[in-house]
Amino acid sequence: MTAYEPPGEPGAGTGPPPGTAPAVYDAVVLAGGAARRLGGADKPGLRVGGRALLDRVLAACAGARTTVVVADPRPTARPVTWAREEPPGGGPLAALAAGLRHTTAEHVVVVSADLPFLTGPTVRGLAAALAAHDGDGVLLTGADGRDQPLVAAYRASALRRGIAALTGDGTGLTGLPLRRLTAGLRLTRVPDAVASFDCDTWDDIATARARIREHGHVLDEWISAAKDELGIELDVDTRVLLDLARDAAHGVARPAAPLTTFLVGYAAGRAGGGAEAVAEAARKAAALARRWAEEAAGDGSAPAAGTPDVVPDAAPDTRPDA
Repeated sequence: MTAYEPPGEPGAGTGPPPGTAPAVYDAVVLAGGAARRLGGADKPGLRVGGRALLDRVLAACAGARTTVVVADPRPTARPVTWAREEPPGGGPLAALAAGLRHTTAEHVVVVSADLPFLTGPTVRGLAAALAAHDGDGVLLTGADGRDQPLVAAYRASALRRGIAALTGDGTGLTGLPLRRLTAGLRLTRVPDAVASFDCDTWDDIATARARIREHGHVLDEWISAAKDELGIELDVDTRVLLDLARDAAHGVARPAAPLTTFLVGYAAGRAGGGAEAVAEAARKAAALARRWAEEAAGDGSAPAAGTPDVVPDAAPDTRPDA
């Protein structure tokens, strides 16, 4: 377990600088542990926020060119390449070597499958930080300052050299701790107590489930889960949609909020989709909701002199009384 600190956002301080080109990377996800402290439960399949832990991690690695999961195959929300160490259960170092064989990128993000707060910005930030210097890797550290080698980005060439050195005597990697490899690497460390939080015990699972329902996180968590469930990659300004829902509920009627946001999504889809299409449809609907509210707030008297009784963007001869 990595100690959990409630303050702070996932990935704080690990995102790539604005304007930085996305780094090319592959991802290796280790998901085949025995979960002894969970009584042998299927840890990657345990749900936090309605999503399996493995699916949450795969969503964070969505920017990878290739994602390799080292475990027995199972249904996942995203397509992956499956690998397995031989023999199964040989430990994280053997699993990493098995996954690495299926990667081709020079940079490899290596994560475990039990990180409920890992996010895309954190993963991209690790890859970008690695690309920005000449070291062998960039890893997160937890609240206690300890290295988290399974929340990291590495140069694949450095990993392969280290693995070759460890297997040179023919003894193999089974049972060897991961630190036998990372101890010989030049690593940069980034503190992040939230993104590095892992679930080793049932208390950890309970903590993760409670945190995502906190007021400051629940909407983002729900939207991420819904997009993953629906297979939607689109990122939109949720504040625009929330403001629209508020205006429709207050200015028209409460049921107008969900119905209007549905219509905005439908209109954006008809317009070709994309964040700009959503924003434009939301702008139009919000303007309509405000006009509706303004009419409801009026006393029914004629408008003041010089005040047009028509919305500014209405086309000529399109009003009902024209």
